[in-house]
Amino acid sequence: MKTNDFKGWLAACQERVEKNLDRWLPAATIHPAHLHEAMRYAVLGGGKRIRPLLVYATGGALGVENTALDGPACAVELIHVYSLVHDDLPAMDDDDLRRGKPTCHKAFDEPTAILAGDALQTLAFYVLAHDPAIQANTTARLKMIETLALASGSRGMAGGQAIDLAAVGRTLTLGELEDMHIHKTGALIRASVALGALSKPEIGPDIFNRLDRYAKCIGLAFQIRDDILDIESDTATLGKTQGADIARDKPTYPALLGMAEAKQRARDLHQEALDCLGTLGERADPLRGIAGYIVERIS
Repeated sequence: MKTNDFKGWLAACQERVEKNLDRWLPAATIHPAHLHEAMRYAVLGGGKRIRPLLVYATGGALGVENTALDGPACAVELIHVYSLVHDDLPAMDDDDLRRGKPTCHKAFDEPTAILAGDALQTLAFYVLAHDPAIQANTTARLKMIETLALASGSRGMAGGQAIDLAAVGRTLTLGELEDMHIHKTGALIRASVALGALSKPEIGPDIFNRLDRYAKCIGLAFQIRDDILDIESDTATLGKTQGADIARDKPTYPALLGMAEAKQRARDLHQEALDCLGTLGERADPLRGIAGYIVERIS
């Protein structure tokens, strides 16, 4: 896929998921209005939407129509945003800026931010359970719910955040660092690809495993790039506080490997991800584009 074609595809999918998120979120005028306003503030009008893009790209590579992917794409983004709202709280990472605007607890208050995150999490599973456009059979729909639940909980994203908090001030081995990010960042990225794949009836195990390996590679590459940008970028470009990980004495890939080796590790993971897509043909070009976008992005 040519660069301009990928940019057009990316913009169209971002617009599509934004409209569908707006449709699923309760209106700010519905009681309790303050909570619904906070939910909409946290979700709408920002973010790269990497996880929904992966749902659309994976399903598209397998011939699934976008209408059947809208629900899973929204569900995974709702989980992601809930995690950001909670991670930004003073008890966690204590951040003031997210996606170029004040974090949810700064724009509203801490109790409202906690409740907004809680409500976004449960809304994600409501979407997967109720969206009539999802064409998977009952067994596959339940597998989607199971996949997202496991990726979000103690054996996935929440567990990764717990490992992250416990790692502050410590020097980790490369294996320990990758284990942390396989849980914290990688689990939801892998779930995004899995949700797209599960939208295709009777997908074969070989294709599913190749897609899962692709997702694991780009999940780690995503985190390495995040660590690099925390050093090389700036707050205005990132939309969040630059240098926050260093200030909190968190373990990072550049700190452990050095900047040059960290960048090489990201390039190696990018190539491995591309190798996993070798049998899928041109329909997988958006997946290839996302892999490149992840390792080249500036924010």
